[in-house]
Amino acid sequence: MTRAELKKVLVVEKILDGRMTNAEGAATLGLSVRQMIRLKKKYVAEGGAQALAHRNRGRKPKHALSEEIKHQVVELYKTKYHGSNNCHFAELLEEHESLKLSPSSIRRMLLEKGIKQAKQRRRGKTHRPRERKPQAGMLWQMDATPYAWLEDRAPAFTLHAAIDDATGTVVGAVFRPTECREGYSLVMQQGIRKYGVPLGLYSDRHTIFRSPKEKLTVEQELAGETKPLSHFGKAMAELHIEHIQAVTPQAKGRVERLWKTFQDRLVIELRLLGVQTMEEANAVLPKLLEKHNRQFAIPPKEAESAYMKLDPSVHLNHVFTIREYRKLGHGNTLSYNGKVYTFAKPCDFRFEARTTVEVRETLAGEVLVWHNGQAIPLKETEKPVRKPVTQTKKAEPAQPRKPAANHPWRLAWNRRQQQDNTKTTTVQVTGTGGYAN
Repeated sequence: MTRAELKKVLVVEKILDGRMTNAEGAATLGLSVRQMIRLKKKYVAEGGAQALAHRNRGRKPKHALSEEIKHQVVELYKTKYHGSNNCHFAELLEEHESLKLSPSSIRRMLLEKGIKQAKQRRRGKTHRPRERKPQAGMLWQMDATPYAWLEDRAPAFTLHAAIDDATGTVVGAVFRPTECREGYSLVMQQGIRKYGVPLGLYSDRHTIFRSPKEKLTVEQELAGETKPLSHFGKAMAELHIEHIQAVTPQAKGRVERLWKTFQDRLVIELRLLGVQTMEEANAVLPKLLEKHNRQFAIPPKEAESAYMKLDPSVHLNHVFTIREYRKLGHGNTLSYNGKVYTFAKPCDFRFEARTTVEVRETLAGEVLVWHNGQAIPLKETEKPVRKPVTQTKKAEPAQPRKPAANHPWRLAWNRRQQQDNTKTTTVQVTGTGGYAN
């Protein structure tokens, strides 16, 4: 019997012996007088202290899990769902195996078999939390992380993603071999097409987001630019999105914490879907993002959205581009990446020779000229064939010739030498004569 049950037996025996009243016994046990009388009758009718013991002691509860189910859960974790945390494992069992179990029950079953949490989380440093934005679309946080998303089935590649600060909704994501401008551009296009243009964007200080050049080129100054921007930064300026570059990872903690969730869950989901390549992972990624947003996204503080509608005249393919400046040559041709281009169609306006124009290259590799907010398509043309310069045969150097002894060149030299010798002799004779005198 437990200590509480033994206390009940002592109080009931005192009441039966007349050493305590029903009211005093009820006050001692914290029961009502009616319940005290019921316990006393039960003690007398069933013959002793065992009548006050709990009737279910030693019995297996009806809702207890069978040993077969416990064995099935442990085997599924070891084989099919290994590496998942307890909460995610409970969700996967309900979704794929029709087993509805609580995370605490799963944790208890796994600990009985000596299986601990796959990833032991260490306590992180405390940072001052930043409140969420009140409206959806006020701020997106963007980042990328390399990871073995397909475990040993494929080499590691990088996931690019953006998350809304107010709701925690993942607005876009894409897998790429490495962290690159194309990946971030595709994520922005996904989010803008589905939700709208956000007011601000939070990212790190990667050179994709900021230009390593501190000074403007002459072409940029003529184009009216006020500060050097990267290709991605120019796209943000064209869409009027305020671009904030974080100095520390904690400043964009929402997207940093998203990586922990994805590394816990997305790896298991891709394994269950049998994904073997990065291309297959990109194909199933939208469905996985919808599942994630249904579970983790929250409503914003204010129902009114801050997203701006995209102008129908704006083509995102012409915004997220590589932008450089070139000078038009005679015949409206220009050189770009070692190739010569000209206008694909006749233009309504005329360009003067040596005019500086902005050349844009889209993600699909299309090259165009951007002029007055319009895209002028280009086509590759052949380089002008120049006639090879005929090289004239150079004369061979003449053999060195030694002038003869009676050559005029030598005569002049011989006369100077004779004059010098005569002067020297005269000086010597004059000096000798002085001593003789």
